[in-house]
Amino acid sequence: MRRNAAPRASGRPGIPLSLVLALFAWLLPSAAALAGDAALIDFLGYSKDRDHFAFEEYGIQDGSGLAYSTIYIVELSTDSWVKGTPYRVQAPESDPDKPLTTVRAEARSRAQGDLDALEVSEPARILALVGDGAVDTDAHMLRLADPVCCGAGATSDDIQTLRLETFESDTAFDCIGLVGQKGLGYALALSAGGTERELHRDKARLPLSRGCPMDYRLYAVVDAFDHGGRHVAIVSTHPFGFEGPDRRFLAVPLGD
Repeated sequence: MRRNAAPRASGRPGIPLSLVLALFAWLLPSAAALAGDAALIDFLGYSKDRDHFAFEEYGIQDGSGLAYSTIYIVELSTDSWVKGTPYRVQAPESDPDKPLTTVRAEARSRAQGDLDALEVSEPARILALVGDGAVDTDAHMLRLADPVCCGAGATSDDIQTLRLETFESDTAFDCIGLVGQKGLGYALALSAGGTERELHRDKARLPLSRGCPMDYRLYAVVDAFDHGGRHVAIVSTHPFGFEGPDRRFLAVPLGD
């Protein structure tokens, strides 16, 4: 997914990069004993023409403890963010107790104009989900099929397999100095009917907004509620934050 928004080096606008790196280095020895910031996700749905998909990631930022919400709108045919998005809202340092519900409502209010203009009103259906409590899986492979009406667990015979690959990549940061390993990029492939096609492969240098990714996982696959297609894979990315690994989300169209 190509991002056209301002990069997020640390999640704290205005902090010099040199200070960010110094803070990372200072926190690293105790990172294993601390918790990071695992964003949650809300699927806002599809546009009526199925060419746009919107989702929100939100949570409480590690380090600062400030509530945040970010709303993304993806143009599926071009695999890119809609111009002017994402919409980011974070509680100000002058009001650190600003509730997450208020921050989320402000983000939704800012995004509503684009959501209305693009007619993002069709619910998303979750086809597959690897929950946070799932065990015995590294979530780098996921088999799925479209459900059929109406028995419990009934699916079509067209089984597809998503395969996630990670590899060392160059970043704008000294990830080895920060976390003891190079930053990781990812590739995602889909196989069906004996053939496999690649959906995404990171370039040699990761975008600044990724920070120092330590891993990726397959999180979910969604499509339009009315079986209208336009499947989207949700990949979680885990960059190093101020208190350990964080979690953010990437949306990858499956190209149907």
